[in-house]
Amino acid sequence: MNRPSDQLGWLDQVSEDIIDQDIEIVDPHHHLWPGTPRTDGVSADNRYLLEDLWNDTQSGHKVLKTVFVECGQGYYESGSEAMKPVGETEFVVQVSEEAKQDTSKAQIEGIVGHADMMLGDSAREVLEAHLEQGKGKFKGIRHGASWDDSDEIRNSHSNPIQHIYLDNKFQKGVEQLDALNLTLDAWNYHKQISELTELAQCFPSLKIVQNHFGGPLGIGPYSNMREEVFSEWQESIAELAERDNVYIKIGGLAMPINGWGWHKRELPANSNEFAESHGRYYLHAIKCFGAERCMFESNFPVDKRSISYPVLWNGFKKVVEDFSTEEKEYLFYKTAAEFYSL
Repeated sequence: MNRPSDQLGWLDQVSEDIIDQDIEIVDPHHHLWPGTPRTDGVSADNRYLLEDLWNDTQSGHKVLKTVFVECGQGYYESGSEAMKPVGETEFVVQVSEEAKQDTSKAQIEGIVGHADMMLGDSAREVLEAHLEQGKGKFKGIRHGASWDDSDEIRNSHSNPIQHIYLDNKFQKGVEQLDALNLTLDAWNYHKQISELTELAQCFPSLKIVQNHFGGPLGIGPYSNMREEVFSEWQESIAELAERDNVYIKIGGLAMPINGWGWHKRELPANSNEFAESHGRYYLHAIKCFGAERCMFESNFPVDKRSISYPVLWNGFKKVVEDFSTEEKEYLFYKTAAEFYSL
């Protein structure tokens, strides 16, 4: 069997009936990019704009709202380095305005931008610029903190220093975020979860959401260590969940860095394989945080390298098929809507 040369053709090899079509969904984590991405995991020719997003959100599940998360696109080409990321917020506002032309389709209701927290107190000026350009949609920032000392693992595109969450300048920046009642999306690897727990303790009023389960790694030095990593991750996540200001996005496990290798196969994953392989991560996170602090996320188009949008959301639904209606409402919609004030 020869693998199709194009990504969409490859994904289309696995087609499933949509289950539980009436469940309302907020997808709280997707990207947009007009060209070469600065985010790991997506090929340079993989454009992802409104048409592409809608092709996914309209594929059968009832996706009503979405939240864009920064990925280094649309930056201003001139002006101070600190202010350049505000261009991304302006770019996404333009896309969201375009989306209003068809309100029967998913609407981009939230924007998580980037501001360099290492600016310390000076970060406030950047945050206020985001708020001004965000037209009511700007909700907070993500400053990628994912760092590992292995040359085989790429760090966040924001080039974080080691132990960035504990750095005094970073925390001075977070103070400004907290003062403006904005949110912090936290992207880190599993060995850094304990440092995020410390940061959350320092800012008990700051709403923080851990991205992608806290990044349990499965490549490089972590290859063939799935059980050891899972055990360490389980313990760290349980401790993080003790901080009641921290939420978690449950998704993003199909990235190449997680080590499942689905993106290399002749056939992408189906929802049964997804639920069987990844289910224990979801169930542990929900057990620790409760449904009211967990939100399913697509992380598209990064996870699109491994699984299609309709199959992914079928997989989510299968993982929690025995949950109550109220729990499902939180997982698929209410947690994200409440966290981001959508």
